[in-house]
Amino acid sequence: MLRAQTTPIWVYLGGFTLTLTAGIINTVGFLGLQHQALSHVTGTVTVLGMELGRAHYGVAFHALAILTAFFLGCVLSGAIISQGRLRLGRRYGVTLSLESLALFTAVYFLKNNISAGDYFAALACGLQNAMVSNYSGSTMRTTHMTGMVTDLGIACGHFFRGAIVDWFNFRLYGVLFIGFFIGGVGGAISYEHYGYNTLLFPASLSGITGVGYTIIKHFKRRGKLAAA
Repeated sequence: MLRAQTTPIWVYLGGFTLTLTAGIINTVGFLGLQHQALSHVTGTVTVLGMELGRAHYGVAFHALAILTAFFLGCVLSGAIISQGRLRLGRRYGVTLSLESLALFTAVYFLKNNISAGDYFAALACGLQNAMVSNYSGSTMRTTHMTGMVTDLGIACGHFFRGAIVDWFNFRLYGVLFIGFFIGGVGGAISYEHYGYNTLLFPASLSGITGVGYTIIKHFKRRGKLAAA
């Protein structure tokens, strides 16, 4: 189905920022202490099963802890926001602030070579991924790209076949993909110079966005009440 609505610019900017953040976090996870993906759990589940099968229980426990942390982040995000549909006015500021806190905590642990840093980074990704789950009926995932690449490929297939292309999804998913990719490139460059301090950038970005958003919504709510 072809979508006719105009997508607000904040959706593109917000989506780009979130995937940029996730790309940086995941890159640091791969380059860091345990060389483990943090922004998604597909590979983590594979590592968990593989290492259990090889009786490498220490590595398996680490993978299980990352999986659990990501899941708990999703649970916490769902409890705060309540609904999956993306609408301004819900408590995204609180969720982003918690993501920021989790990332700052991750930096502290990782700089001290403590594996718990990976768990807090995975928790932050779970919070973020569950926070923005749907927009206008389209599934949005900001911490992994499998679904995005799949839908982009489907759209290209429809285009070559002469079928109707959902350009709304194509543009949106393209922006999300670019953000994640740039986050990976920037994260790798930064890690070479600053190590785990690289995570201070997404931590600060999430915190500033979360606090700023909360303040803006607070004053807008007060303005509406005063006007009433």
